[in-house]
Amino acid sequence: MRFPRATHLVILAQTQEEAEKALAKVKEWVQQAELVLHPEKTKVVDATQYGGFDFLGYHFERGYRWPRKKSLRKFRDRIRQKTRRANGRSLNQIIAEVNPIIRGWFEYFKHSIRNVLEAEDKWIRMRMRSILRKRHRGKGRGKGLDHIKWPNSFFQQFGLFSMTAARIAIVQSRRGGS
Repeated sequence: MRFPRATHLVILAQTQEEAEKALAKVKEWVQQAELVLHPEKTKVVDATQYGGFDFLGYHFERGYRWPRKKSLRKFRDRIRQKTRRANGRSLNQIIAEVNPIIRGWFEYFKHSIRNVLEAEDKWIRMRMRSILRKRHRGKGRGKGLDHIKWPNSFFQQFGLFSMTAARIAIVQSRRGGS
């Protein structure tokens, strides 16, 4: 029997005993197939408690899921590359470059807890305000009165993708459009 180099598996169980039995069966099956479980990555975790586990870019804990720290860091690094304060491109161009990155990240992580998407939207708009502040001879990050000069609706008019708005649209469509 052949398997891909790295096969990922999560088994959910109601009790510790069920989880231990499932792990024993998997170990037996893996040994019969002449494979080896990764000793550091193979574990029984109570995801209802503090700590949880990471799997395929998500962190699972206490019945919730959100992007793991590495996923957030990689996302922000990609946005940072496109939103340097002195980049010389128009706001339309910058938004056209970041929107596909934001949409793709949202599509994968849209099942996260709501506050993660809101926080990332705020962070992206702060980057945009910083660019505008620099162009108006200001220094530092977009903050304070910049929210009045360039409110969220300003970026919406330029077509900046909002993960929060997209999530609201999904939730409303599930409820029947209310």
